[in-house]
Amino acid sequence: MHVTPEPATADWGPFERPLFDDPGVRALSRVGVVDVGSNSVRMVIFDGAARSPAYFYNEKIMCALGAGLSETGRLNPEGRARALSALRRFQHLAEGMDMPPLSVVATAAVRDASDGEDFCEEVLRDTGLKIHVIDGQEEARLSAQGVLLGWPGSYGLVCDIGGSSMELAEIHDGEVGKRVTSSLGPLKLRDIPGGRRGRKAHITEVMEGLRNEMGQQNDRLFLVGGSWRAIARIDMARRGYPLRVLHEYRMNAQAVRETLRYIETHDLEALRSECGISTARMSLVPYAADVLSRLVKTFKPKDIAVSSYGIREGLLYEQMPQRLRNRDPLIEASRFAEKKDARIPGFGRTLYEFVSPLFKASDHAKTRLVKAACLLHDVSWRAHPDYRAEVCFDNATRANLGGLKHSERVFLGLALLHRYRNKRQGTAFEYLYDLLDERGKKEAEILGKAMRFGAMLMVSKDGDIGKLVWQPRKKHLLLELPREAEPLFGEVADARLNSLARSLEAEVRVKIRK
Repeated sequence: MHVTPEPATADWGPFERPLFDDPGVRALSRVGVVDVGSNSVRMVIFDGAARSPAYFYNEKIMCALGAGLSETGRLNPEGRARALSALRRFQHLAEGMDMPPLSVVATAAVRDASDGEDFCEEVLRDTGLKIHVIDGQEEARLSAQGVLLGWPGSYGLVCDIGGSSMELAEIHDGEVGKRVTSSLGPLKLRDIPGGRRGRKAHITEVMEGLRNEMGQQNDRLFLVGGSWRAIARIDMARRGYPLRVLHEYRMNAQAVRETLRYIETHDLEALRSECGISTARMSLVPYAADVLSRLVKTFKPKDIAVSSYGIREGLLYEQMPQRLRNRDPLIEASRFAEKKDARIPGFGRTLYEFVSPLFKASDHAKTRLVKAACLLHDVSWRAHPDYRAEVCFDNATRANLGGLKHSERVFLGLALLHRYRNKRQGTAFEYLYDLLDERGKKEAEILGKAMRFGAMLMVSKDGDIGKLVWQPRKKHLLLELPREAEPLFGEVADARLNSLARSLEAEVRVKIRK
């Protein structure tokens, strides 16, 4: 899709103008990467606003290339054949989609196996794909960059667990710092002699060495990798957590301990079925659980966050210019969605300026949510009117958006729901509302009703739709409406303005400018 870029002089205040159609980043609008891991081979094709890309295509084959590597020193023969078949398929798909060349990286299993180089040559002969075999330090760096794609400017310790290795990387101020690699991958741990006692002793010894190299890391712990995500799914099931979105899911040390005990005392097959985990992945969970237990005891993080972004997203981040890396992924994605799907692209800016007086005291975290909501307020207009509010809520809470805590997803969803209906009761999503506190629910309602009223004045993206003047102490709300917009202020618009005033517990007055 071609969109006309805004002129460089466009002023978006703290959010700046969008970059998704800038010639310098347009090439990143459709990028394909393949990760040849020790346990799985996955292709992801990213699409859309590069700073917060959608997953246009995402396919994984569980190959277990690293199974038995510790004993034989070679790639698992069955896994090798499956991986080659998967790569043939991925290359054929990419050609059919008219994609630029795929970026392919291989990690621990291929770099450690004596026949790893031979496998790469076979793949090149059969498919034309060149596999870049990266060392553990580079694997740690790319995984940490994947976290930075979702959490710009974040800080803490990134832990990426694969099949045959586990990497740690320090991130701070948007940069990757110290990083180390280890052999604490579940496929290798299965081969440690001495049963579970021997395995736990080995994990403890290796983890102490990692702590000596990394130093104190008591900030946030970011968990990257399929085995961590499987444990997080089990934690969600144990807690009865309502929003099954893994990215930005939070745990603390106590929750981790309780979930690891839960895994030990429950039937793995029953857990696998309940949580929707594959058989191959579930077989690795007990080994990963022992690693996570020692990891948390060793580094004592202040909190723990699950990241769905890792090495593949890190490869995309690698190709971004710094000015794109510095952008807010939520705002870039919202701008892209507005440009692509709204009836009047660009009106989101006008609407944001209109409703912002109601949120003058808000901090940056809330302001960006207000901005995102205004950009997204009209992108679901094609949905059936009877379901439009719920479609908006569902999209906001479950969409693949970076830079959103779960409570922020619910805030955004509720604001967009109230954009289309006054009351939030009676929907299929009420069980999610309590992820947001009462103040947040009220602010989302006010924002949604302000957008609902402002949309009644939507004619063009740059039209003068008036101004809201809000005096919170006096509880006075004034609408200043330009003379030319007066015909738009009919009885439905008046009803929506009064609904907003009731949510604000305010007296409302309308003034027509001369």
